[in-house]
Amino acid sequence: MVPDEGYEPPVPPQAAEEVLISLYASHEKIYPRSVSGLFSNWRWGMVFLTQLVFYGLPWLEWGQRQAILFDLGSRRFYIFGLVLYPQDFIYLTGILVISALSLFLFTAVAGRLWCGYACPQTVYTEIFLWIEKKFEGDRSARMRRDAKPLSLDKVWRKTAKHLVWLAVALWTGFTFVGYFTPIKDLGLEFLQMSMSSWEVFWTFFYGFATYGNAGFMREQVCKHMCPYARFQSAMFDKDTLIVTYDEERGEPRGARSRKADITTLNLGACVDCSLCVQVCPTGIDIRKGLQYECIGCGACVDVCDTVMDKMGYARGLIKYTTENAMQQHWTQAQTFRHVLRPRVLVYTAILATIVMAMLVSLTLRTPFKVNVVRDRGVMAREVAGGKIENVYRLQVMNATEAPQRYKITVTGLPGLVVASEDVVMVASTEARVVPVRVQAPADVAAPGSHAMQFQIDALDSSGHLTEKSVFLVPR
Repeated sequence: MVPDEGYEPPVPPQAAEEVLISLYASHEKIYPRSVSGLFSNWRWGMVFLTQLVFYGLPWLEWGQRQAILFDLGSRRFYIFGLVLYPQDFIYLTGILVISALSLFLFTAVAGRLWCGYACPQTVYTEIFLWIEKKFEGDRSARMRRDAKPLSLDKVWRKTAKHLVWLAVALWTGFTFVGYFTPIKDLGLEFLQMSMSSWEVFWTFFYGFATYGNAGFMREQVCKHMCPYARFQSAMFDKDTLIVTYDEERGEPRGARSRKADITTLNLGACVDCSLCVQVCPTGIDIRKGLQYECIGCGACVDVCDTVMDKMGYARGLIKYTTENAMQQHWTQAQTFRHVLRPRVLVYTAILATIVMAMLVSLTLRTPFKVNVVRDRGVMAREVAGGKIENVYRLQVMNATEAPQRYKITVTGLPGLVVASEDVVMVASTEARVVPVRVQAPADVAAPGSHAMQFQIDALDSSGHLTEKSVFLVPR
């Protein structure tokens, strides 16, 4: 059979080409550019303040001891004039609640203030970047050097940088351990190479965590590891101050000379210099809108204001403002009035109440503690003189830094007396277990269990405690 004219035989199907699509983009190193300005000064001010507190507190003395010391071995926590025991756990709970509410308050007012100015990750990244700049230069110099092949100049600069990084990181780890072991003793142990295994472990663990996080991971911690970046949006609303790009004023963006008339060119104020991206520690473009990676540090605000000054434009193309203020063109005064909204006032009131309650509780806190336990090894018994005797064990904890005497009395039943030593001496910041014999006339009450109270009075200082117990009358 002859095929018709123009007939084309069918093309056999060919195997489809396999295309490999990666769902993960490789990490690109970020080279933050140095910037100066108002918010940069604030950030460095917080770096100095936080590190002065962190590195300095362990070296402060209070009397004959370290001012801040969390002695886990003896289960005592020294905070200037306060001596706290595990039984004072409620104060730690209060501190955690205050910290959480403070975070909620700051976030509701101005977004990620903690992240941008006081978070240890931000603080140590700033320190490590400053060290890196001293050895390798600013952004462009670092990028050029990293792109070049290995050389003596490159090796010595990077080696020196990492040695300084390690020194700062290990000093940070040493200081951290100094909050739990007296730091002067720790220093002597280090020089004598006699530190305990746990002290060595935590010094190097905290030190290398600082070295890794601030030297290498940097923005990855903020973007991928920090949970705060994920749930921060739940605490934002349209009256929260955030770093914002004024799209209405800035677009359409484009390059131009300083003397160009932007009205004639139909351009906005943004010159598309990308400096706001170059200075961002997390490498985002704020012109794309609010992103969860933004830590609110204000670096882009500083650099954009610098560009606006050079171009002769008004500042504030990138600024701290609210979504409502941008949409309704509020003045700065109107914006701040709306920032103080009911939500913020409620957070402030709750926070102030809890802080005051903690201060009052610490002020009125009795400087000693007593636990009463009936001695189960000794039953209620009849002793000489026809009296009934019960034996108790009192644990008296002296929370002051001076020896104290305590007077023990009992009430609850007629004729109830302490038959053993009723004045107890307890050394400073020590706990002592005292056996106490309590006697009562045989006919004081019917057989069974009867309520009674121990009253303990400090003779050398102010303080009075009452602890409940029971007196058993045998059949």
